[in-house]
Amino acid sequence: MIHPTAIVSPKAEIDDDVSIGPYSIVGDRVRIGAGSVIGAYVHIADYVSLGCGCRCFDHVVLGMEPQDLGFRGEESWVYVDDGATLRENVTVHRASGDGNCTRIGSGAYLMEGVHVGHNVKVGPGVVVANKTGFSGYVEVGEKAVVSGLVGVHQFVRIGRFCMVGGLAKVIKDIPPYSLADGHPARIYGINVVGLKRNGFDKETRSHIAGLYRILYRSGLTMKEALHELAARYPGDEFQEELTGFITSSKRGVTPWGASCERDQEDD
Repeated sequence: MIHPTAIVSPKAEIDDDVSIGPYSIVGDRVRIGAGSVIGAYVHIADYVSLGCGCRCFDHVVLGMEPQDLGFRGEESWVYVDDGATLRENVTVHRASGDGNCTRIGSGAYLMEGVHVGHNVKVGPGVVVANKTGFSGYVEVGEKAVVSGLVGVHQFVRIGRFCMVGGLAKVIKDIPPYSLADGHPARIYGINVVGLKRNGFDKETRSHIAGLYRILYRSGLTMKEALHELAARYPGDEFQEELTGFITSSKRGVTPWGASCERDQEDD
């Protein structure tokens, strides 16, 4: 199942049922799991591990050295977990720092032209649309959706089940469950549609929307709002996730959209 024009190192660890298309190149330090399909003109450099059932479409490039002036040739990896799909022209760079990795989570779907920089962590089930770029050390949480042509600053975190609108400029952390858009990005409520699609019932969605009203619309400072949430909802998993995300932020948290004048009501 390897095309005769493909150049595949005999040192690579490749399961028997892997398909590798024409003119693709696979390096020495590569592992490819069962059922994965590699298209035409794909380049998988050293220090790349693909899980089972992955799909790499034409002109994908994995494992090139990071675009980091501090990189000194240390051993670092790209891990692509089971069932991930990388469409045409996706690029994923190795990490900086000995033993570190760049990771694409299981079931992630990266559309055409997406760039994943060094030390980025893309969570399971994440969908990223065309031409979006993640700078170094970005983290994207489980089942977040990032639209096309989005630019994400280094070290920024995007929380679980977020939705980021197209052409957004993301320079600060986006808390879980929220809807963000703009240049620079602002929060405009919770990701109602995404939460519905992922099985969050009406009561849970309303509860999350209420937490966001306290955080952003109560007139309290962020520090006061976090204390209010902890006091009002002790032990609540969503409160603890939101407060933990915000208090651990190093880039700061994306503010509320100035043009959004109404509280979001759950549909």
